[in-house]
Amino acid sequence: MDEASRRQYLQAMGVTVWQRRDGPLTSEASTVASVSTETSAAVADDNSRWGKLAERVRTCTACSLHQGRTQTVLGVGNKKAQWLVIGEAPGAEEDRQGEPFVGPAGKLLNEMLFAVGLKRGEVYIANIVKCRPPQNREPAGEEAGHCAPYLREQIDLIQPKVILCVGKVAANNLLGNVASLASYRGRTHRFADTDIPVVVTYHPAYLLRNPLDKRWAWEDLNYAISVLQTRLASQ
Repeated sequence: MDEASRRQYLQAMGVTVWQRRDGPLTSEASTVASVSTETSAAVADDNSRWGKLAERVRTCTACSLHQGRTQTVLGVGNKKAQWLVIGEAPGAEEDRQGEPFVGPAGKLLNEMLFAVGLKRGEVYIANIVKCRPPQNREPAGEEAGHCAPYLREQIDLIQPKVILCVGKVAANNLLGNVASLASYRGRTHRFADTDIPVVVTYHPAYLLRNPLDKRWAWEDLNYAISVLQTRLASQ
């Protein structure tokens, strides 16, 4: 997306003054501990853990979702990213391609990230559950519970500086809560027993149906940046 298109996208979100004074924040520019500084043994161990995790997910039959899947959808992106984006569940196109957030919702997510200076490949994107629920329904609590250890291991491996949770269903499952999206927005949450901050915003699929709310999503993205910058400054 060129600069003119980026301006048009932000204008459509209802943002009139949006240019960042301190420039875009990218994983390459601000990574505290990059892969290149890790020891060969640590890198090899992480690669081994990722491989074993991918195989466990690929062969998982813990719940009935495996019966209708084409393939599992573990996640995609930079495995040492500062940003971890977590959605609800794979849809039909994700089930076909084996990658989260493809199609129209994925395109909008890419544009949202680009608006704050991030490319898709600089973040890691995952879902609460790794198989598509039938008819794209919300994942049941039992289904999310079976996938929770997989997501926890992904978070342990990535060690993100901030988690952007998109949608109420994803937020409720990630945070172990039952609340409205409005009550989550504009606040910093923490993932489980870690110090990793969680910021909640609208799901891109919702924004496609309710484009006027893109302005509030832009507000959430800027809030996530401020949370990330505060955390980096304190380390």
